[in-house]
Amino acid sequence: MGRTATEVRIQERTARARLKARHHPYWRVVAPGRHIGYYRGARSGSWIARYRDAGSTADYRTLALGKADDVALADGGEVLSWKQALDKASVWFKRQEEGEPIAATALDDDSDPDMTVGQAVAAYILMRDAREAARAGRTKRSSASSKLIPHLVVRDPQLCAVKLRDLRETHLRNWQRRLPAMAGSSKQRILSELKAALNDAFLEHRRALPGDLHVVIKFGCRPVFAEDLSGEPVSRDNQVLPDETIRTILAHVAAQDKDGDLHALCVVLAATGARFSQIARMKVRDVDLDQSWLFVPPSRKGRGKRIGANTRIRVGPDVIALLRSRVEGRAADEVLLQRWHYRQATKTRWERVGRDAWKTPSEMRRWWGDAAKAAGVPDVIPYALRHSSIVRALRANIPIRLVAALHDTSVAMIEKHYARWITESLDDIAARAIVPLLSQAA
Repeated sequence: MGRTATEVRIQERTARARLKARHHPYWRVVAPGRHIGYYRGARSGSWIARYRDAGSTADYRTLALGKADDVALADGGEVLSWKQALDKASVWFKRQEEGEPIAATALDDDSDPDMTVGQAVAAYILMRDAREAARAGRTKRSSASSKLIPHLVVRDPQLCAVKLRDLRETHLRNWQRRLPAMAGSSKQRILSELKAALNDAFLEHRRALPGDLHVVIKFGCRPVFAEDLSGEPVSRDNQVLPDETIRTILAHVAAQDKDGDLHALCVVLAATGARFSQIARMKVRDVDLDQSWLFVPPSRKGRGKRIGANTRIRVGPDVIALLRSRVEGRAADEVLLQRWHYRQATKTRWERVGRDAWKTPSEMRRWWGDAAKAAGVPDVIPYALRHSSIVRALRANIPIRLVAALHDTSVAMIEKHYARWITESLDDIAARAIVPLLSQAA
């Protein structure tokens, strides 16, 4: 006789949020032999159904239903609420009861138990390249392509041939040792891309792969070249700018930017400390003129597809005044910051073809370089605006957790990259707690 599934209130979103992440679903009985499961991942979960004839001891037939509406809103397709998952499972239960062949629906996904490391990397590169192309509006290689193709696909067919189900930590460590001589930070970037590719494959095909594969990836991708990283600065001091230097750069940008498009972009980057990719996706509705709020979309960094609430950041009246003309009279779903795009009409003449969103940071490179040189800091890059924003917040004694939240990153990353400024900030706080302990002599 089969074991009875333990009942969990997975139909309630708040109850699901309290569940611990694990590799086995939480089940809820719909009817004898019919269950809906909730798989709890690190950030969100997904729905799965299983069926077997009532009273039977045969193996369950399973069906992946879709993602749960833990983070994203339910759309009835890829993301499902409890009711939508129940409706989809009920249709499938009926088909099974009517004798639909097991092979047709035993596993409604593309899980591949024979996938190799090379295939996982190739799929990841295609996904990343497609995302970069969509963002740039043209064919473009991603960092995954430029790092993994030469250092894994071309140079190391030995690791590419290993099946994911047979992957061991030694495979990944030995591959690290076979990397050519280069700076430790460069090796770390290559390793991070491989780790992301393997984790992506595991999440997509986990039902056909060993449940402990993510542990193998985690420990196998720990750097074996840690000694190469010693002495390498995690962030450059010359990229943290005084406020007056930032004002000078913005003034030079404004002086050379007739349309004001680059100036508006740089001002928003400086005011929020957000990444270029986040600011480029802001909509007109993301500006609250009355309350002086900017709502910055979440970044695309990290595991999986980030869907969540925008980060609310308060900005000064000067920033709101600058953006007012770019908000008023426009539709709420239009891209906030746009620029003129050109096409080459003749060998010597370019013509405007319309205004569109900023695509890549390279579009601001020449103008930013001229402004930085004029301000006396030619080596400063636009990302310095983000470095400076984070350090400014730390120096203002804003809690590290809040600094991380405002800049859409983690406390661990703040502590790793900005430890020096955290220490300085703590020293100032500790100094204010010092009081005289000895009475003054009369």
